[in-house]
Amino acid sequence: MSILRPLIQQFIADFVEPAAGITLTASGSTVTVETIEGVASASIHLSYPLQGATAQLNQALSDALQARGMQAIHIDITQQITSASSRQNLQSIPGIKNILVVASGKGGVGKSTTAANLALALAHDGANVGLLDADIYGPSQARMMGLTGQHPSSQDGKSFEPLNAYGIKVMSIGLLVDEEQPMVWRGPMVTQALTQLLNDCRWGNLDYLVVDMPPGTGDIQLTLSQRVPISGAVIVTTPQDIALLDARKGLKMFEKVGVPVLGIVENMSTHICSHCGHEEHVFGAGGGARMAEQYHVDLLAELPLDIRIREQADGGKPTVAHDPAGALAQAYLSMARRTSARLARHAVQSSKSMPTIVVEET
Repeated sequence: MSILRPLIQQFIADFVEPAAGITLTASGSTVTVETIEGVASASIHLSYPLQGATAQLNQALSDALQARGMQAIHIDITQQITSASSRQNLQSIPGIKNILVVASGKGGVGKSTTAANLALALAHDGANVGLLDADIYGPSQARMMGLTGQHPSSQDGKSFEPLNAYGIKVMSIGLLVDEEQPMVWRGPMVTQALTQLLNDCRWGNLDYLVVDMPPGTGDIQLTLSQRVPISGAVIVTTPQDIALLDARKGLKMFEKVGVPVLGIVENMSTHICSHCGHEEHVFGAGGGARMAEQYHVDLLAELPLDIRIREQADGGKPTVAHDPAGALAQAYLSMARRTSARLARHAVQSSKSMPTIVVEET
């Protein structure tokens, strides 16, 4: 068994974790195998949240080891979420490990619904999560998260206490003003309001702050990119050419400002008739996959067009909170796992690319 120990350790380290689709080594997860009285056991320390799928990982590993003729072993899986910052010259926000922005080139592609369910899915897998609604002109997270009519409190008159919804912390301009009041503000006022929402909110300790960005490539996107250490961006699009054209602009904007794009989410990918079960690509097929291939990023998810997703969001209880065990929620959970694993992989790649300083005596 002592001879097999390094073989088992290497096998597990190179194992492709099913939910994320990348190897445990690539994500920065650590693997330790030890033998006690001839009996081997393994410890896996994940760098991203996977609390809801550790049993599946354990089973998949056990099956793979047995398929290779190795004896089934006890596998203990824990997680400690890593921090990945895109640019070291920007001051981090105390207590926040990672800032994930969810963006789109145009409105109407389901970006806010995707952001809400991404935040909920990360929390479902054991992460501490916050959700910031950065769409000052058209905030929707207050209603979507069931917080309409509620307002944040302030203990010192200078900072806000975020509201809690389904286990995540939420802040939005929609929580500070009447739902129907328009924000008739010029650009500088908008960026100042966003800066206050971000910096004057008592977020506490978060593994992820998910930011629901406004559509386009304007003031808010530039303000965040220049002042905040964004860890990674997720681009949401629908399959049709017009949406993809604008999504490309959003992707290129983040590339220009040095923010890593973790991948593409194709929303409203396919519709299945609730009466006959017929599947139809209403907005076209394969657009997100082609865009991901063109720009060498991952396709994180192909999410369905389903009336229940809209009804649940409008009702203030998004899909992952409404029915976490359902098929629709599983699509968002899969998206979140692939997203967080790629962010962890980026952290590994960034650390390897940093130069090593060697001081020699002469």
